[in-house]
Formats: sequence, C-alpha cells, structure tokens
Amino acid sequence: MPTAREALLDAAHAALAGLPWSAVRMVDVAAAAGVSRQTLYNEFGSKEGMARALVRREADAYLQGVDRVLASPAPPRRNLAAVAEWTVSEAFTRPVLRALLTGCWGERLPAPRPARAGARASAVPAQRRADAGVPSPADLLGLARDRAATALRGDGEGDVRRSCEVVLRLALSYVVAPAPVVASPFLGPPVLGPSGGAEGRRTDGQWAEPESWSPMTPTMTSVIDTIFNVDTTSPRKIIP
Repeated sequence: MPTAREALLDAAHAALAGLPWSAVRMVDVAAAAGVSRQTLYNEFGSKEGMARALVRREADAYLQGVDRVLASPAPPRRNLAAVAEWTVSEAFTRPVLRALLTGCWGERLPAPRPARAGARASAVPAQRRADAGVPSPADLLGLARDRAATALRGDGEGDVRRSCEVVLRLALSYVVAPAPVVASPFLGPPVLGPSGGAEGRRTDGQWAEPESWSPMTPTMTSVIDTIFNVDTTSPRKIIP
C-alpha cells in the first residue's frame, strides 16, 4: 500500500500525461490520490514543493535502476552497455527523466523553482531533501558514472571512471540527437526545419523521442570495448 506521499506523486505524474504542469491543480491531485488537500500541503508545502519532490523521486528512481542493472550477473562491461541502453529506453518513456538528463525543460514541463532562500524548512524529511535542490544533468551523470566505475573497478586496467563517463555521455547523445518524430500528446507538435522536415527539438524545448535506441546494444558493446582498450596514459586523452 503506497503512502499518502507516494500516492500524491503518482497522481501528479499521471496528470502530466495529458496536461501541462501549469494546468495541474492541487485539488485534483489530492482527489486522485484519495487524500485531503491539507494532507498534500502538509507533505509538499506548495505546488512548487510537489514539483521538486516529483523530480527528486525521478532522479532517485533512475539511480536505483542503474544499480539494479549493474548488479546483473552478466560480465561487467556488458552491464555497462545495458546501463547505456536502459538509460536511453527509460528517457524515451519518462519525460521527467528525459528533462533531468538533458536539462531540456519546457512550458509543459518547466524546471521546478528552487526553494525560497530563508524559507522555513519542511517538517517532512523527504521534502527537506527535495527542497535542497534537484541534480543537474552533470550531477546525475556523475552519480551514475561513479556507480558504474565501482561495479567495474576490477575489470581490467585503465581509468575506469573516465571510461564509464564516456559511455554514459554516448548514451545521452542517443537521448538528445534528432530522431524521426513520433506523435506525442505530451510533447506537442514537432518543429519543422527549413526543408520542411521534422527536427529533433520541439517547440516546448524538449527533444523528439529517439526511435533508434533498441538496436544500440551491439554498437554500444563495440564502443565500450574500444574505450576500455584505448591507451589511457596519454595526456592527450580527453572526454569528448
């Protein structure tokens, strides 16, 4: 049985499937979760507080997913490829995660405003953590990279941490690269380029959903082998 807080976050997330954040009403979220509006305010303090909590939960869920994939009994490098593929596939289906990973927020899904300086701290520990701020794309990638590097620590020689970051940055390129447009009620109409073709970025600042993630495992595995076999002692080696 989910807690009132989880039920409220689930209801807010569900509302975003069909409405821009500006049209999501607290009273409707509370009703969908089966709790009072006062309970909602006790948990989050405000609509912005709920937005911060929603984004914080999505970041935590992503990192927990990274841990699950890395814990697979498969060879460590194959797990790293799996993390890359899983990251792209999850970003395809989860708009909040996609915005977190890319920093591409928009009118339908704006970046939550930080808690007001000097505001009284929430009595709810989970909300205090959310109000402390959501991770930037670089922060989130860094946390995933460190988890991957720890899992691969004994897998050969070289700068494992740097190699893991390269792999994850490559995965993010699949998330943000322009792709054929798929109709989506959440993201709205595509942006048309000068030639009349659909470009990757949409009018709301989001990127089109990548259609090419599913066959990326062979490519990613090959790239990972190249990355880990490269001479990491050269001072000219940099992260792209």
